[in-house]
Amino acid sequence: MFCALIMAGGKGTRFWPKSTEDMPKQFLNLIGEKTMIQLTYDRLLEVIPKERIFVVTCKKYKTLVEKQLENIPDRNIIIEPEGRNTAPCILLATLYIKQIYKDAVVAVLPSDHAIKDTHEFCNILNYANEYVEKENKKAIVTIGITPNRPETGYGYIKFENSDTKVLKVEKFVEKPNIEKAIEYLNSGMYLWNAGMFIFDVNNMLKELEANYSGYTILKDLPKIEESNYNDELSKVYSECEAISIDYAVMEKSKNIYVIPGNFGWDDIGTWNSLERYIKKDENENILNGKVLTFNSKNNIVYSGDKEIILLDADNIFCIDTDDVLVIGNRNTINKVHELRKQ
Repeated sequence: MFCALIMAGGKGTRFWPKSTEDMPKQFLNLIGEKTMIQLTYDRLLEVIPKERIFVVTCKKYKTLVEKQLENIPDRNIIIEPEGRNTAPCILLATLYIKQIYKDAVVAVLPSDHAIKDTHEFCNILNYANEYVEKENKKAIVTIGITPNRPETGYGYIKFENSDTKVLKVEKFVEKPNIEKAIEYLNSGMYLWNAGMFIFDVNNMLKELEANYSGYTILKDLPKIEESNYNDELSKVYSECEAISIDYAVMEKSKNIYVIPGNFGWDDIGTWNSLERYIKKDENENILNGKVLTFNSKNNIVYSGDKEIILLDADNIFCIDTDDVLVIGNRNTINKVHELRKQ
């Protein structure tokens, strides 16, 4: 039974001030009329019915999930008592889904990534499901993105050379410097790690039991339909080590595979990344909302409700929200989130 798990508990701090703790990136319409989580959900509906699409988030965002995904069954919203990184999150969700679909294959996906070629993306999801379900139940299959530039903001996956569609992973690599990124790109043996993977629930639980201490903390929770489930979960969840699934399982397991993907993926991780999705005007300006420019070029402007007018302005950014207006040199726009702490 093929299921999907959308992870939607992040705070999206890199898109401050538009993304806030009350309204993080996944619930914003950064690149179109729909929000990032809506785009993710709609893509999955082409492969998986709504009854088998789950969202894991924190209590604070449950109302936002319900509002933006109007057709999602209430049972399919999994609530984390608190954010503890991806290992406890995926453990909790896997235990939860297994109680409903005991032999499920689950595709885990971030809620805030952009994908241009939905058809190709869905083909890869289906292929990965078939591979895990029918050929190799012990496999954890990740989807690696074929790089098209020497990117220093992503982790990488090195794969073993083979003429098969599903490749054995040799190792995961942290975010590189520019020299290493160029080397990885030129070698043709590395893919971007997009944080998407597909697994059999029973196998993933075995991997977590062997490699992650949080398993012993959560494995004996009450059944999800029992009235004390949430109370018991809240009592013990903070005891789970806050660690990523990459460190807890992916880098330790001997059964990690990757399918290369080339479907126009982007994690929309910074303000600068919007230029890959918002068409520039004739003066290289990236404009979103009610913006007028006069003799101005190479600017990024993201307006809220008010109209913004640029006059004789070059190479600046302007981000307008209900509470904050931030203006600065475009070359430093990716440092904006650092102001949030100040």
